Amino acid sequence: MPNERYDRAIAAIDAANGSDPNTITVGDVAGPKELVHSEMLTRWVRTLIAQPSEALLLAARGQHIRRWEHPRSEFPEGRGGYLRWRTSLYAFHADTTATILRDAGYDDALIARVSAIIRKQGLGRDPEVQAIEDGLCLVFLETQLAELAGRTDREKMIDILRKSWRKMSPAAHAHALNLAFAPEEHALITEALSQ
Repeated sequence: MPNERYDRAIAAIDAANGSDPNTITVGDVAGPKELVHSEMLTRWVRTLIAQPSEALLLAARGQHIRRWEHPRSEFPEGRGGYLRWRTSLYAFHADTTATILRDAGYDDALIARVSAIIRKQGLGRDPEVQAIEDGLCLVFLETQLAELAGRTDREKMIDILRKSWRKMSPAAHAHALNLAFAPEEHALITEALSQ
C-alpha cells in the first residue's frame, strides 16, 4: 500500500510536526511532541486495525498537525471555550493536512475522507474514526496521564478518566489495561472504573 505519493505526504506532515518547539520523552524516544504523538497514534491505529486504509494512516499522522500554534489559552475557560477550541482545531488540522495531501498529488475524494476522519465525523459508527479516537485515548494514557493527574483535583481526574473510557472501544479498553502505569496512576484508573 505505501507508495511514493504516500511517502511524500508523510514526510511533509512529519516535517510540519517536527517544528514543534515542545519536546516529549516516551521511554527511549525523545523529540518534538506532536511528531512523537503522531508516530504513536499511527502505531496504535496499526495495532487496532489489521489492514488500515491509506486514508486512515494519513489521518493518524495529520490528526494534531501543528497543534501548538493554537493553544487552549486562546479560548475562554470552561466547557464552552473548550468545545470551541476543539472544533477550531478539527478544522485547522483537516485543512492543513488537506493542503499537504493536495500538494502530494491526492485527489479530492481521498482528501475528503482524510478530513472526515480528522474531524471525527461518524464517531461511534465509523470503525476508522473509532480507531483514531481509541488511539488518541491510548496515547493520552501513555504520555499525559501522570502529568495531568499531578495538577488536577482527584475527583476531576476520575471524571476525565471515566469520560475517556466511555469514548473507547472494547479493544482499546483491553490495550489500556495492559499499559504499564505507576502505582498512583493505576489506583486512579481502578477507582475510575470501579463505579
